[in-house]
Amino acid sequence: MRRPAAAFVALLLAVTTPLMAQNPGAPIHSSLFGAWVGGIIPPPVTLSAQECLAQPMVIFTRDSVMRALMNSTAYAQRAIDTVRATATGFEIRLDPPTVPGQPGFGCANQDILPVQRRGDNEIVFVGCSAFPYPLIRCATH
Repeated sequence: MRRPAAAFVALLLAVTTPLMAQNPGAPIHSSLFGAWVGGIIPPPVTLSAQECLAQPMVIFTRDSVMRALMNSTAYAQRAIDTVRATATGFEIRLDPPTVPGQPGFGCANQDILPVQRRGDNEIVFVGCSAFPYPLIRCATH
């Protein structure tokens, strides 16, 4: 009886330890925090950190997602309601827009942002017509 229980505990620890090792207490989407370029246009091949941070297309924070607008210097901001991890990334449920007609991400459901990770520094918004290209994380140095 002890061997099956010990094997179960070992398996449980092996599965959950990598998830907990990321940063206990941090939101599950903390790997997205920061500035991203591309999305609306193909991501640039070469771009300095300073150039990238000067004009990001999308910014993720703990509580909101902001996107650049082509006809304004302001960012459209949507508050995050919940985040669910998926096999390939995250499903971010957004609060309803505070401004009627505020541009979204062009997704099938305007209140859900499906984020697929393609690596540590590349993501895509799956099925979102306003962001047909991948986004690349802005380096901070």
